[in-house]
Amino acid sequence: MLLFDESEDYYWIGLKAVTGVGNVTFRRLLERFDTPTGALTASPDELRTARGVTVSIIDEIRSGAWQRFAEEECRRLRTSNARLIKFTSPDYPKSLFEIPDPPPFLYVKGHLCPGNPAIAMVGSRRATTYGLLTTGRLAEALGRNGITVVSGMARGVDTAAHKGALQGGGQTAGVLGCGIDKIYPPENRKLFDEMAEKGCLLSEFPLGTQPLAENFPRRNRIISGLSRGVLVVEAVEKSGSLITAQYALEHGRDVFAVPGHITFATSRGTNRLIKQGAKLVDCVEDILEELPGFTATTGRPIPASPSFSLSPREAAIYELLSRSPLHIDDIISQTELTAGEVSSMLLHLELKGAVTALPGTHYATTV
Repeated sequence: MLLFDESEDYYWIGLKAVTGVGNVTFRRLLERFDTPTGALTASPDELRTARGVTVSIIDEIRSGAWQRFAEEECRRLRTSNARLIKFTSPDYPKSLFEIPDPPPFLYVKGHLCPGNPAIAMVGSRRATTYGLLTTGRLAEALGRNGITVVSGMARGVDTAAHKGALQGGGQTAGVLGCGIDKIYPPENRKLFDEMAEKGCLLSEFPLGTQPLAENFPRRNRIISGLSRGVLVVEAVEKSGSLITAQYALEHGRDVFAVPGHITFATSRGTNRLIKQGAKLVDCVEDILEELPGFTATTGRPIPASPSFSLSPREAAIYELLSRSPLHIDDIISQTELTAGEVSSMLLHLELKGAVTALPGTHYATTV
């Protein structure tokens, strides 16, 4: 068994626990110091050279107050049957680099298939019978076609989506608004166990985090970020499902919606999405035909998402290019790296098949 001071997880958890270190500052510190260990053991003068690092952050790091939380979290991690997937890992979903603040690591139970195309299915916790049956039918069809179904493990549409995907023999991922060791809602205990065995559960929140209302809008960006598109089955006019749809638009994802009965409150949100341009879905082919590589001949999309490991400095460049192609000078100006380091990292990324060179010293990701 590793001692805490020998555990890589200990330092990743510890750096994230430093007051004032959010996702962006975390990644900037790794650009500058290469590892969480390097950042946490750096001198105050060295820390001041990293963008976004304030005097209060330096004081928090130097105080060592993060150590106790990191030790306790490592203990909880060992007893929870969960693991960390860091953004440097080949298992980390590369699609998350396309969102503004991807988490530096995720708590995961089960098996995540980052190379599979994914569709998010979201909707009302108080879904109608029509909504539940439609969700289950579409999720099962997506699963049979090799599409990972992503949802939030909540009551109603989320639960029906996960169950449908499993019934279709497909992969499904549940993104939690609480710690991965918390079962919420409690009646989904059997589904949680099945997801951990046959699918995947993941969370960015520390172990023990309660399912607080403010956590769910934040987790919705992960649901969108993991997916090629978001399907809204039933939603009232102001709901978390519409927040997820808005994230999808901001992330450049497709938005789909199932039309509903005009007299149902749970149909108003989806019907409005269709009026605003979301694609109407009444069969699974309406979704599949929008996925790259899908053909009517094979009936299956071709997984296109890459799977490779990244160093923190490579990840910094890959994240920038995931949003848009850039000139090498823009990459240098937007990272903590020197011109020589950027050139070296771009070469490494090209050799991994992660980025490609474009005319005029521009670079882009390969997918």
